[in-house]
Amino acid sequence: MTDAGFDLSTVFATVARAVPDQEVVVFRDRRLTYAAMDARVDGLAHHLVAQGLGCHTERSALAGHESGQDHLGIYLRNGTEYLETMLAGYRSRVAPFNVNYRYVEDELLYLLRDADTRALVFHAEFAPQVEAVRAHLPRLEVLVQVADGSGNALLPGAVDYDEAVRAPAPAAGMPTPSGDDLYIVYTGGTTGMPKGVLWRQHDIYVSSMGGTPFGTTEPFASYDAIAAHAASGAGRMNLLMIPPFMHGAAQWSTFHMITGGGLIAIPDDVHRFDAADALRVAVAEKCVSIPVVGDAVALPLVEAIETGRWDLSGLGAINNGAAPLSPSTRERILTALPHILIMDAAGSSETGLQMSSMSLKGSEVEAARFTPQGDTTVLADDLSRPLRPGESGGWLARRDRVPLGYLGDLDKTARTFPVIDGVRWSVPGDRADLLEDGSVRLLGRESATINTGGEKVFAEEVERAMMTHHAVRDVVVAGRPSERWGAEVVAVVALDPDAADVSDEDLVAAAATHVARYKLPKAVVRVPAVQRSPSGKADYAWAREQVTR
Repeated sequence: MTDAGFDLSTVFATVARAVPDQEVVVFRDRRLTYAAMDARVDGLAHHLVAQGLGCHTERSALAGHESGQDHLGIYLRNGTEYLETMLAGYRSRVAPFNVNYRYVEDELLYLLRDADTRALVFHAEFAPQVEAVRAHLPRLEVLVQVADGSGNALLPGAVDYDEAVRAPAPAAGMPTPSGDDLYIVYTGGTTGMPKGVLWRQHDIYVSSMGGTPFGTTEPFASYDAIAAHAASGAGRMNLLMIPPFMHGAAQWSTFHMITGGGLIAIPDDVHRFDAADALRVAVAEKCVSIPVVGDAVALPLVEAIETGRWDLSGLGAINNGAAPLSPSTRERILTALPHILIMDAAGSSETGLQMSSMSLKGSEVEAARFTPQGDTTVLADDLSRPLRPGESGGWLARRDRVPLGYLGDLDKTARTFPVIDGVRWSVPGDRADLLEDGSVRLLGRESATINTGGEKVFAEEVERAMMTHHAVRDVVVAGRPSERWGAEVVAVVALDPDAADVSDEDLVAAAATHVARYKLPKAVVRVPAVQRSPSGKADYAWAREQVTR
């Protein structure tokens, strides 16, 4: 390991040398070993470097919001190509970033411009969208197209992915990756325009991607230590990857598996979530862990589990993050699978993983209550100091290994990453209480807070309360203008199909047993389905449209 620390390409190559014949990814009829994927990563990295892409200014000469590397957009659904492209970017010292495949033309153009995109790897199904925006992106010079059965022809000037992964090493040789090289993850944009969060690869790996062994507080000491860990099999497990790789949490889970020499199994259907398909793959591949993103994934999953069609006796954990699990869904999971552990994690693109909680049958934790890591606490409302245990109403924050900044945005970087008494913090906007025992109660994102009659109401808190009614399948809460209150709380609700006779009053009454009266919805808007991001996060912009129609 160099002075700059771990880089993600060398982490993968290290594990590939330690367990070359171990399978790393299974998707449909493709099964790739670590050695085979590493060779394909080499080929794609060769292609990128041959196009003149790489690092042009070292980290030491840059401010936190600046990048000295070329940027590679990954416009792909889940598949082996997504991980290969990420790793090839890191190996060529090009900075890959996630592209939301649901974006329409204007959103896609905004993102690719904001990222100053030089290269794009995309599935053929998205070729029409790429063709529509490429003329407005003069810096976009390298296109690699992944065949996918959509029937779309190779775009003019693009290279077929299978050809790119066979590229020979360039005559001038390959660059040496650094732990200072960027890991870029774009925020979802559900509460504002997407922003590119810039991390040093060493910092994100150690804080959130497996660089610190589970159950410890000290990172691996060297690449040799990572190799020994992978070869021992002590951390090896099979994981079913349901969330899209374009979500940061999915990437973090994946590298946790890679560090242990584990396997990532991908459900066959990557266009929509099919719980039966996912469980079939989980059983076939002997998956021990299944990540979910709140009720949007967990509820249809547990409904399928309750049919009893699958033997999940080998499943050890369901890992939840990025969106809360409702108490009722948590209870149903532990009733159907009383032998498993539910692990909840909290964090964000700007902080990495910060807190966790664990629930077992008969020992369920309070919703939204977490045990923070040693580098995580709650800062006072005015950011003057950390709160003392028992104080409430502050900002969830993390110090030490935090991002460098937001790409191209000096002002927002300064606001989100303030220096307090010589310590640099990441404060992305989540409100929280620090409880007497040192645990944290997460209240919700400030940008989704509703100020009604002078009182702050956190949308996520009301959503959890509404989900306690058995008829509520999904809910998102937003505010709308009110002459009396300034803004009033409104719940946008999707009910179970057989619950049409449930009244709005019944729904609100169930929530009233969990939150104060002033937090209760003044109205309920019923929809066939709640719109969420592909990762399962609430789309508050969409919710506000529903409540103000």
